[in-house]
Amino acid sequence: MIGTIACTRAYYYCGRCGKGLLPWDDRVGLTARSFTPAAERLLSLAGALSDSFAEAAERVLPEMAGLHVAETTVQRTTEGVSERIAEYRRNGRTLGFPRPWSWYRDAQGRTCAYNSLDLTGVRQQAKDGSAAEGRMPYVAMVYNPVPELPDDCPYQPPAQAVMQARYLAGLYDLDELGLQLRKQAAQIGMEQAEVWIGLTDGGNGLEDFIRRDFPRDPVLILDFWRAADHLTELAKLLHPDDAEKRNALVTSWCHTMKHEGGQAIVAALRDYPVPRKKAVQDKHAEVVNYLSNNLHRLDYPSYLANGWMIGSGAVESACKTVVGQRLKQAGMRWREYGTDSRCHVRALFKSEPSQWQAFWHRQINEKRAA
Repeated sequence: MIGTIACTRAYYYCGRCGKGLLPWDDRVGLTARSFTPAAERLLSLAGALSDSFAEAAERVLPEMAGLHVAETTVQRTTEGVSERIAEYRRNGRTLGFPRPWSWYRDAQGRTCAYNSLDLTGVRQQAKDGSAAEGRMPYVAMVYNPVPELPDDCPYQPPAQAVMQARYLAGLYDLDELGLQLRKQAAQIGMEQAEVWIGLTDGGNGLEDFIRRDFPRDPVLILDFWRAADHLTELAKLLHPDDAEKRNALVTSWCHTMKHEGGQAIVAALRDYPVPRKKAVQDKHAEVVNYLSNNLHRLDYPSYLANGWMIGSGAVESACKTVVGQRLKQAGMRWREYGTDSRCHVRALFKSEPSQWQAFWHRQINEKRAA
Protein backbone atom coordinates (compact mmCIF):
# COMPACT_ATOMS: atom_id res chain seq x y z
CA MET A 1 0.00 0.00 0.00
CA ILE A 2 1.35 3.43 -0.96
CA GLY A 3 0.14 6.76 0.35
CA THR A 4 -1.25 8.19 3.57
CA ILE A 5 -2.33 5.79 6.30
CA ALA A 6 -4.43 6.97 9.25
CA CYS A 7 -3.56 5.38 12.59
CA THR A 8 -4.43 5.89 16.25
CA ARG A 9 -1.76 5.69 18.94
CA ALA A 10 -1.18 6.85 22.49
CA TYR A 11 0.26 10.31 23.14
CA TYR A 12 1.94 11.03 26.47
CA TYR A 13 2.16 14.60 27.74
CA CYS A 14 4.33 15.90 30.55
CA GLY A 15 2.68 18.78 32.41
CA ARG A 16 5.95 19.74 34.09
CA CYS A 17 8.08 20.24 30.96
CA GLY A 18 5.25 20.88 28.53
CA LYS A 19 6.46 18.27 26.06
CA GLY A 20 4.84 15.15 24.72
CA LEU A 21 5.99 11.94 23.07
CA LEU A 22 4.68 9.14 20.93
CA PRO A 23 6.57 5.95 21.84
CA TRP A 24 4.81 3.97 19.12
CA ASP A 25 6.28 6.29 16.45
CA ASP A 26 9.79 5.60 17.68
CA ARG A 27 9.11 1.89 17.93
CA VAL A 28 7.99 1.53 14.33
CA GLY A 29 10.51 4.05 13.00
CA LEU A 30 8.30 6.95 11.90
CA THR A 31 10.29 10.03 10.99
CA ALA A 32 9.68 13.59 12.24
CA ARG A 33 7.62 14.12 9.06
CA SER A 34 5.56 10.98 9.76
CA PHE A 35 7.12 8.93 6.99
CA THR A 36 7.36 5.19 7.46
CA PRO A 37 10.84 3.66 7.11
CA ALA A 38 9.87 2.43 3.65
CA ALA A 39 8.79 5.90 2.52
CA GLU A 40 11.92 7.48 4.01
CA ARG A 41 14.03 4.90 2.21
CA LEU A 42 12.33 5.69 -1.08
CA LEU A 43 12.64 9.47 -0.68
CA SER A 44 16.31 9.32 0.24
CA LEU A 45 17.05 7.00 -2.67
CA ALA A 46 15.28 9.30 -5.12
CA GLY A 47 17.08 12.30 -3.64
CA ALA A 48 20.47 10.62 -3.92
CA LEU A 49 20.10 9.22 -7.42
CA SER A 50 17.96 11.75 -9.30
CA ASP A 51 19.61 14.63 -11.14
CA SER A 52 18.06 17.07 -8.65
CA PHE A 53 15.72 17.16 -5.65
CA ALA A 54 13.14 18.88 -7.85
CA GLU A 55 13.23 16.01 -10.34
CA ALA A 56 12.88 13.51 -7.49
CA ALA A 57 9.85 15.34 -6.05
CA GLU A 58 8.08 16.30 -9.26
CA ARG A 59 8.78 13.37 -11.55
CA VAL A 60 10.48 10.34 -10.00
CA LEU A 61 8.50 9.80 -6.80
CA PRO A 62 5.04 10.42 -8.32
CA GLU A 63 5.83 8.09 -11.23
CA MET A 64 7.58 5.43 -9.16
CA ALA A 65 5.42 5.33 -6.05
CA GLY A 66 2.57 7.81 -6.30
CA LEU A 67 4.19 9.97 -3.61
CA HIS A 68 3.68 13.72 -3.84
CA VAL A 69 6.02 15.69 -1.60
CA ALA A 70 7.85 19.01 -1.76
CA GLU A 71 11.36 19.36 -3.13
CA THR A 72 12.58 20.54 0.27
CA THR A 73 11.10 17.44 1.89
CA VAL A 74 13.13 15.20 -0.39
CA GLN A 75 16.25 17.24 0.34
CA ARG A 76 15.84 17.22 4.13
CA THR A 77 14.93 13.54 4.20
CA THR A 78 18.01 12.65 2.15
CA GLU A 79 20.21 14.82 4.38
CA GLY A 80 18.77 13.21 7.51
CA VAL A 81 19.49 9.71 6.21
CA SER A 82 23.00 10.79 5.22
CA GLU A 83 23.65 12.16 8.70
CA ARG A 84 22.62 8.83 10.23
CA ILE A 85 25.02 7.04 7.89
CA ALA A 86 27.83 9.43 8.85
CA GLU A 87 27.03 8.98 12.55
CA TYR A 88 27.27 5.21 12.20
CA ARG A 89 30.69 5.64 10.60
CA ARG A 90 31.95 8.18 13.15
CA ASN A 91 30.96 5.84 15.97
CA GLY A 92 33.05 3.07 14.43
CA ARG A 93 30.04 0.97 13.51
CA THR A 94 29.59 -1.22 10.48
CA LEU A 95 26.30 -2.28 8.93
CA GLY A 96 25.06 -5.84 9.02
CA PHE A 97 27.12 -8.79 10.11
CA PRO A 98 30.71 -9.73 9.19
CA ARG A 99 30.71 -11.37 5.79
CA PRO A 100 34.19 -12.31 4.54
CA TRP A 101 34.63 -12.08 0.79
CA SER A 102 36.08 -14.87 -1.30
CA TRP A 103 39.18 -13.04 -2.46
CA TYR A 104 40.33 -13.81 -6.00
CA ARG A 105 43.73 -15.42 -6.52
CA ASP A 106 46.66 -14.09 -8.51
CA ALA A 107 48.86 -16.06 -10.92
CA GLN A 108 50.78 -17.53 -7.96
CA GLY A 109 47.59 -18.73 -6.26
CA ARG A 110 47.66 -16.04 -3.54
CA THR A 111 44.46 -14.29 -2.50
CA CYS A 112 44.66 -10.52 -3.04
CA ALA A 113 42.80 -7.57 -1.52
CA TYR A 114 42.99 -4.04 -2.93
CA ASN A 115 42.41 -0.61 -1.52
CA SER A 116 42.61 2.77 -3.15
CA LEU A 117 41.64 6.41 -2.68
CA ASP A 118 41.51 9.62 -4.65
CA LEU A 119 40.20 13.18 -4.51
CA THR A 120 37.65 14.80 -6.79
CA GLY A 121 36.71 18.47 -6.99
CA VAL A 122 33.19 19.78 -6.29
CA ARG A 123 32.24 23.40 -6.96
CA GLN A 124 31.00 25.33 -3.94
CA GLN A 125 28.64 28.19 -3.20
CA ALA A 126 29.01 30.78 -0.47
CA LYS A 127 26.24 31.78 1.96
CA ASP A 128 25.39 34.83 -0.13
CA GLY A 129 24.97 32.70 -3.25
CA SER A 130 28.27 33.65 -4.86
CA ALA A 131 30.87 31.14 -5.99
CA ALA A 132 33.26 29.86 -3.31
CA GLU A 133 36.50 27.96 -3.41
CA GLY A 134 35.93 24.35 -4.46
CA ARG A 135 36.25 21.42 -2.07
CA MET A 136 37.82 18.03 -2.69
CA PRO A 137 35.92 15.09 -1.22
CA TYR A 138 37.87 11.88 -0.76
CA VAL A 139 36.66 8.69 -2.37
CA ALA A 140 38.15 5.56 -0.80
CA MET A 141 37.45 1.93 -1.45
CA VAL A 142 38.40 -1.59 -0.51
CA TYR A 143 37.69 -3.96 -3.35
CA ASN A 144 38.08 -7.39 -4.89
CA PRO A 145 38.64 -6.96 -8.65
CA VAL A 146 38.46 -9.84 -11.07
CA PRO A 147 42.08 -10.58 -12.09
CA GLU A 148 43.17 -10.83 -15.71
CA LEU A 149 45.16 -14.06 -15.82
CA PRO A 150 46.69 -15.97 -18.73
CA ASP A 151 44.43 -18.67 -20.15
CA ASP A 152 46.79 -21.41 -18.97
CA CYS A 153 46.83 -20.17 -15.35
CA PRO A 154 45.21 -22.73 -13.01
CA TYR A 155 43.79 -20.03 -10.69
CA GLN A 156 41.12 -18.62 -12.96
CA PRO A 157 38.22 -16.78 -11.27
CA PRO A 158 34.72 -18.26 -11.65
CA ALA A 159 33.04 -17.67 -14.99
CA GLN A 160 30.45 -15.31 -13.46
CA ALA A 161 32.92 -13.45 -11.24
CA VAL A 162 32.26 -9.75 -10.61
CA MET A 163 34.15 -7.07 -8.73
CA GLN A 164 33.08 -6.43 -5.14
CA ALA A 165 33.61 -3.02 -3.58
CA ARG A 166 32.84 -0.90 -0.55
CA TYR A 167 33.12 2.86 -0.81
CA LEU A 168 33.52 5.75 1.57
CA ALA A 169 33.20 9.32 0.34
CA GLY A 170 33.00 12.74 1.91
CA LEU A 171 34.92 15.71 3.27
CA TYR A 172 37.06 13.54 5.54
CA ASP A 173 40.43 14.14 7.05
CA LEU A 174 42.75 11.25 6.29
CA ASP A 175 42.98 10.02 9.89
CA GLU A 176 39.21 9.59 10.20
CA LEU A 177 38.96 8.10 6.72
CA GLY A 178 41.63 5.54 7.58
CA LEU A 179 39.79 4.43 10.73
CA GLN A 180 36.54 3.97 8.88
CA LEU A 181 38.05 2.19 5.89
CA ARG A 182 39.84 -0.27 8.20
CA LYS A 183 36.47 -1.07 9.80
CA GLN A 184 35.02 -1.86 6.39
CA ALA A 185 38.04 -3.97 5.48
CA ALA A 186 37.81 -5.94 8.71
CA GLN A 187 34.12 -6.71 8.20
CA ILE A 188 34.75 -8.26 4.80
CA GLY A 189 37.72 -10.30 6.01
CA MET A 190 40.62 -8.44 4.43
CA GLU A 191 42.92 -10.01 7.03
CA GLN A 192 42.32 -13.35 5.33
CA ALA A 193 43.78 -12.16 2.03
CA GLU A 194 47.43 -13.11 1.60
CA VAL A 195 48.47 -10.02 -0.39
CA TRP A 196 47.39 -6.44 0.23
CA ILE A 197 47.70 -4.06 -2.70
CA GLY A 198 47.45 -0.27 -2.46
CA LEU A 199 46.86 1.32 -5.86
CA THR A 200 46.89 5.13 -6.06
CA ASP A 201 48.10 7.98 -8.18
CA GLY A 202 50.94 10.25 -7.07
CA GLY A 203 48.78 12.58 -4.94
CA ASN A 204 50.31 13.99 -1.77
CA GLY A 205 49.68 11.85 1.30
CA LEU A 206 47.99 8.93 -0.49
CA GLU A 207 50.94 6.54 -0.28
CA ASP A 208 51.48 7.44 3.38
CA PHE A 209 47.79 6.77 4.00
CA ILE A 210 48.11 3.21 2.67
CA ARG A 211 51.30 2.54 4.63
CA ARG A 212 49.87 3.87 7.89
CA ASP A 213 46.37 2.44 7.80
CA PHE A 214 47.09 -0.87 6.05
CA PRO A 215 50.56 -1.61 7.43
CA ARG A 216 50.81 -5.33 6.75
CA ASP A 217 53.61 -4.86 4.19
CA PRO A 218 51.29 -3.72 1.38
CA VAL A 219 52.36 -3.83 -2.25
CA LEU A 220 52.26 -0.21 -3.43
CA ILE A 221 51.51 0.40 -7.10
CA LEU A 222 51.52 3.76 -8.87
CA ASP A 223 48.65 4.08 -11.33
CA PHE A 224 50.23 3.26 -14.69
CA TRP A 225 48.13 5.79 -16.58
CA ARG A 226 49.06 8.63 -14.25
CA ALA A 227 52.73 7.87 -14.91
CA ALA A 228 51.96 7.72 -18.64
CA ASP A 229 50.33 11.17 -18.42
CA HIS A 230 53.67 12.62 -17.31
CA LEU A 231 55.40 11.01 -20.28
CA THR A 232 52.73 12.42 -22.60
CA GLU A 233 53.23 15.94 -21.25
CA LEU A 234 56.96 15.70 -21.91
CA ALA A 235 56.41 14.33 -25.42
CA LYS A 236 54.10 17.26 -26.25
CA LEU A 237 56.93 19.69 -25.49
CA LEU A 238 59.43 17.65 -27.44
CA HIS A 239 57.23 17.39 -30.55
CA PRO A 240 54.58 20.11 -30.29
CA ASP A 241 53.86 20.18 -34.04
CA ASP A 242 54.28 16.53 -35.00
CA ALA A 243 51.55 14.31 -33.59
CA GLU A 244 52.90 11.21 -35.29
CA LYS A 245 56.34 11.50 -33.71
CA ARG A 246 54.80 12.46 -30.38
CA ASN A 247 52.48 9.45 -30.29
CA ALA A 248 55.23 7.08 -31.38
CA LEU A 249 57.50 8.37 -28.61
CA VAL A 250 54.82 8.01 -25.94
CA THR A 251 53.99 4.49 -27.17
CA SER A 252 57.67 3.50 -27.00
CA TRP A 253 58.15 4.95 -23.52
CA CYS A 254 54.97 3.35 -22.16
CA HIS A 255 56.01 -0.02 -23.61
CA THR A 256 59.38 0.28 -21.90
CA MET A 257 57.79 1.25 -18.58
CA LYS A 258 55.19 -1.53 -18.68
CA HIS A 259 57.42 -4.37 -19.83
CA GLU A 260 60.84 -3.39 -18.47
CA GLY A 261 59.96 -1.37 -15.36
CA GLY A 262 60.83 1.86 -13.65
CA GLN A 263 64.60 1.65 -13.86
CA ALA A 264 64.44 1.11 -17.61
CA ILE A 265 62.14 4.07 -18.33
CA VAL A 266 64.20 6.41 -16.12
CA ALA A 267 67.36 5.31 -17.96
CA ALA A 268 65.66 5.83 -21.33
CA LEU A 269 64.59 9.34 -20.34
CA ARG A 270 68.04 10.27 -19.09
CA ASP A 271 69.61 9.09 -22.34
CA TYR A 272 67.11 10.93 -24.53
CA PRO A 273 68.58 13.97 -26.36
CA VAL A 274 66.64 16.89 -24.91
CA PRO A 275 66.67 20.27 -26.74
CA ARG A 276 68.27 23.15 -24.88
CA LYS A 277 64.98 24.96 -24.33
CA LYS A 278 64.33 25.85 -20.71
CA ALA A 279 60.69 24.72 -20.70
CA VAL A 280 61.62 21.34 -22.17
CA GLN A 281 64.63 20.93 -19.88
CA ASP A 282 62.51 21.75 -16.83
CA LYS A 283 59.74 19.33 -17.79
CA HIS A 284 62.29 16.60 -18.54
CA ALA A 285 63.88 17.06 -15.10
CA GLU A 286 60.44 17.07 -13.46
CA VAL A 287 59.36 13.80 -15.10
CA VAL A 288 62.67 12.05 -14.38
CA ASN A 289 62.48 13.19 -10.75
CA TYR A 290 58.85 12.07 -10.43
CA LEU A 291 59.53 8.59 -11.77
CA SER A 292 62.77 8.23 -9.81
CA ASN A 293 60.94 9.01 -6.57
CA ASN A 294 58.37 6.33 -7.38
CA LEU A 295 60.67 3.51 -8.51
CA HIS A 296 59.43 1.34 -5.65
CA ARG A 297 55.94 1.51 -7.22
CA LEU A 298 56.91 1.02 -10.86
CA ASP A 299 57.74 -2.69 -11.10
CA TYR A 300 55.02 -3.21 -13.69
CA PRO A 301 56.52 -6.36 -15.27
CA SER A 302 56.26 -8.17 -11.92
CA TYR A 303 52.80 -6.80 -11.21
CA LEU A 304 51.51 -7.97 -14.60
CA ALA A 305 53.19 -11.37 -14.21
CA ASN A 306 51.28 -11.80 -10.95
CA GLY A 307 48.00 -10.79 -12.59
CA TRP A 308 47.69 -7.63 -10.45
CA MET A 309 45.92 -4.46 -11.51
CA ILE A 310 48.23 -1.60 -12.49
CA GLY A 311 45.63 1.10 -13.19
CA SER A 312 43.52 2.98 -10.66
CA GLY A 313 40.50 2.91 -12.95
CA ALA A 314 38.34 1.47 -10.18
CA VAL A 315 38.69 4.47 -7.87
CA GLU A 316 38.58 6.95 -10.77
CA SER A 317 35.31 5.35 -11.84
CA ALA A 318 34.09 5.60 -8.23
CA CYS A 319 34.86 9.33 -8.25
CA LYS A 320 32.50 9.66 -11.21
CA THR A 321 29.71 7.32 -10.10
CA VAL A 322 29.70 8.13 -6.38
CA VAL A 323 30.36 11.88 -6.59
CA GLY A 324 30.44 13.24 -10.12
CA GLN A 325 27.13 11.95 -11.47
CA ARG A 326 25.18 13.73 -8.73
CA LEU A 327 27.32 16.66 -7.61
CA LYS A 328 29.16 17.76 -10.74
CA GLN A 329 26.42 18.38 -13.27
CA ALA A 330 26.29 21.55 -15.33
CA GLY A 331 25.83 24.68 -13.23
CA MET A 332 25.76 22.87 -9.88
CA ARG A 333 27.31 24.46 -6.80
CA TRP A 334 27.05 23.11 -3.27
CA ARG A 335 27.56 24.11 0.32
CA GLU A 336 29.99 21.98 2.33
CA TYR A 337 27.21 20.23 4.24
CA GLY A 338 25.39 19.30 1.04
CA THR A 339 28.61 18.04 -0.53
CA ASP A 340 29.44 15.83 2.43
CA SER A 341 25.93 14.48 2.96
CA ARG A 342 25.37 13.52 -0.67
CA CYS A 343 28.71 11.73 -0.73
CA HIS A 344 27.84 9.57 2.29
CA VAL A 345 24.48 8.35 1.04
CA ARG A 346 25.71 7.67 -2.50
CA ALA A 347 28.80 5.84 -1.27
CA LEU A 348 26.60 3.53 0.77
CA PHE A 349 24.19 2.86 -2.09
CA LYS A 350 26.96 2.28 -4.63
CA SER A 351 28.71 -0.23 -2.36
CA GLU A 352 27.82 -3.90 -2.53
CA PRO A 353 24.00 -4.16 -2.25
CA SER A 354 24.04 -5.79 1.18
CA GLN A 355 25.26 -2.52 2.75
CA TRP A 356 22.29 -0.39 1.67
CA GLN A 357 19.91 -3.15 2.69
CA ALA A 358 21.60 -3.60 6.07
CA PHE A 359 21.29 0.12 6.85
CA TRP A 360 17.50 -0.16 6.69
CA HIS A 361 17.30 -3.28 8.88
CA ARG A 362 16.71 -1.26 12.03
CA GLN A 363 16.26 -4.20 14.37
CA ILE A 364 19.56 -5.78 13.36
CA ASN A 365 21.48 -2.51 13.66
CA GLU A 366 19.96 -1.70 17.04
CA LYS A 367 20.74 -5.18 18.33
CA ARG A 368 24.37 -4.92 17.23
CA ALA A 369 24.71 -1.47 18.81
CA ALA A 370 23.25 -2.60 22.16
